[in-house]
Amino acid sequence: MMRQYELVERVQRYKPDVNAALLNKAYVYAMRKHGMQKRISGDLYFSHPLEVAAILTDMHLDEATIVVALLHDTIEDTSATRSEIDHLFGKEIGTLVEGLTKIKKLDLVSKKAVQAENLRKLLIAISQDVRVLLVKLADRLHNMRTLDVMDEEKRCRIAEETMDIYAPLAGRMGMQDICEELEELAFRYIHPEAWRVVKNGLSDLLKRNLNLLTTIEKDLTLLFSGHGIAAQVRSRQKKAWSVFRKMEAKSISFEQLSDIFGFRVIVETIEDCYRVLGIIHTTWPVVPGRFKDYISIPKQNDYRSIHTTIVGLSRQRVELQIRTREMDEIAEYGVAAHSIYKDIGSDLPVISILNETNAYAWLRQTVQALSEGDSPEEFLEQTRLELFRDQVFCFTPKGRLIALPNQATPIDFAYTIHTDIGDSCIGVKINGCIMPLMTRLKNGDEVEIIRSKVQVPPAVWESFVVTGKARLAIRRATRLAIRRQYFALGESLVEGVFEKAGKKFLKNDLNSVLPRLARKDVEDVLASVGRGELSSYDVLKAIYPDYKDTRVLHKTHIKAGDKGWFNIRNVSGMIFKIPKNSRKDTGSSGIVGMRVNRGLPIRGVSGDIPVRFSPEGAVPGDRIVGIHLPGAGIIIYPIQSPALAEYDAHPERWIDVRWDIDTEMSERFPARTRVIAINAPGSLAEVARIIAKNDANIHSLSMVRTAPDFTEMIVDLQVWDIKHLNRIIFQLKESKLVSTISRMNA
Repeated sequence: MMRQYELVERVQRYKPDVNAALLNKAYVYAMRKHGMQKRISGDLYFSHPLEVAAILTDMHLDEATIVVALLHDTIEDTSATRSEIDHLFGKEIGTLVEGLTKIKKLDLVSKKAVQAENLRKLLIAISQDVRVLLVKLADRLHNMRTLDVMDEEKRCRIAEETMDIYAPLAGRMGMQDICEELEELAFRYIHPEAWRVVKNGLSDLLKRNLNLLTTIEKDLTLLFSGHGIAAQVRSRQKKAWSVFRKMEAKSISFEQLSDIFGFRVIVETIEDCYRVLGIIHTTWPVVPGRFKDYISIPKQNDYRSIHTTIVGLSRQRVELQIRTREMDEIAEYGVAAHSIYKDIGSDLPVISILNETNAYAWLRQTVQALSEGDSPEEFLEQTRLELFRDQVFCFTPKGRLIALPNQATPIDFAYTIHTDIGDSCIGVKINGCIMPLMTRLKNGDEVEIIRSKVQVPPAVWESFVVTGKARLAIRRATRLAIRRQYFALGESLVEGVFEKAGKKFLKNDLNSVLPRLARKDVEDVLASVGRGELSSYDVLKAIYPDYKDTRVLHKTHIKAGDKGWFNIRNVSGMIFKIPKNSRKDTGSSGIVGMRVNRGLPIRGVSGDIPVRFSPEGAVPGDRIVGIHLPGAGIIIYPIQSPALAEYDAHPERWIDVRWDIDTEMSERFPARTRVIAINAPGSLAEVARIIAKNDANIHSLSMVRTAPDFTEMIVDLQVWDIKHLNRIIFQLKESKLVSTISRMNA
């Protein structure tokens, strides 16, 4: 265990004027508070905060951060209090220790919603003072290094959390060394067998190529020296996790990898970087498409370097990274490498100085998204997306540089500039050519967004954008659009009820009854009616309390979630209820495979609206739409039904609906198919056998046409869902007695 004077000496190496008294006091205080507490391994607990402090000294951090590392577990695990730490070490250190204590209480390996909310708290704490992140990452790194003592289940859970949250967070803050070590340690416990195979392969490869690597280092150093450039050249080997990820992504074997080794060239000035590049490119041929200049255009985590790959030096591909010493330090330690951490005074808030760094700017933008997200789960999803993305760099027509995640689209580009630009985007020109909005952008593209004031972002955009900001904005716009639908539908329903009651409906009348309806404004009232949360008759009774309801109510009260019912939920929240025992032929009703009970109640609407399927039927998994016919109720069609064309001129009749099926129910749904079978003995029996074998029902069957060679049949099936139906269709197609089978109107 590191002694007191050794800790002071470690800090003195990079900060000669270190406040040794402060470090000594923190060392003694933490050691006394932890006393004889022990870790699961049996080591004294104090060894843990001491190792965390040692990791931070390797980053050359100020003594205040080292003190926080020594004290970070005292409030949580000992008798120490915040007020005591404030008194002994100052309020700044007390605030940081308390922030880490709160983070320690978070169980990020938990249910999704809880994990998401805890991630919010973690990032907010980090945004207030980035030193919280530095101590937390050092704390996690030491815990991962000593994870062997945990049981297997806990090891795996902690490793997954590290891979999901802490490693990518370190990467986005530019702390590449810590990121890579956390990934390696997590990889070892998440995929132990794969880790072992890749690690052994890398070890064998290094032994075989050690002499070659040394030779290349010397040759490159002499080459640059001959041109008057003092350069340090060192070889580097890809980490096991990086190799494994590439093997999986490209579906290649270990032996097929060609860039496991690379070389880093460290020089004194930026001018030397480009001189080295010129020497390399004029000496050996360059591999096309493998050149990147991150000095001219730094990454968002402040990473700066030139990357190039050449063919030479024993006719092998050689990857080179060229950078200055300062760039190299930032590449390894990220935000921790900035000199503000070395010379900062204890009363100066770190956050005010870090505002200009790209890495910290990303963190601030992420935290800003906290207030825009509508649910913790959304935030977790989008933050993970942001953490794991590489980048492309594009330009506006005026030359503004926009950094985007890899695979970003023009829609992502538009939302990155401003939410209003994304919401009004209708088209794009890429490098002067009109292109689809789903085009994946490439480095150097000039992107011009075409806008329209009447545009509303389609919900389908969410399926191909990649930035969290774009997804959140599209979801928000979609919710607003649906709310407008709720409002329009609710207004229509309320007007209908008032008309039946012989009353005149005026929106302003609702203002006086808002408290009675427990709604904040008129729009909220009507949207609630549209969603089914409020009855239109409740609105009528609120305005006209003396009105007598003369409707005839059903004796059976249907509750949402009753078993034995099929639910179709309108986007407005209405649930259409159809009883399980009603799936019988209706004779004259014209509905295939289901009897429709007239006057079925709809949750949230007190009137009676009949609901039925179109003749071709619909099954869960189909995209469906409802058509409201006055006096006839609502008919559910699959979206591809040709019959919908006759309603194109009546958009007011269209109702968006979606499936809401109780997974505990055993319901079948109607689907009409056309079968052309070989006209041979046993063909009908074969069709029936395949359908029965797949646990489906034939509700009705008719012979449409019979010829010497074939028979055409219309078969009305009852199936569980679209997968069930597709399986039956596939197996019928495979039968030798069936020529073709297709779904009607599909």
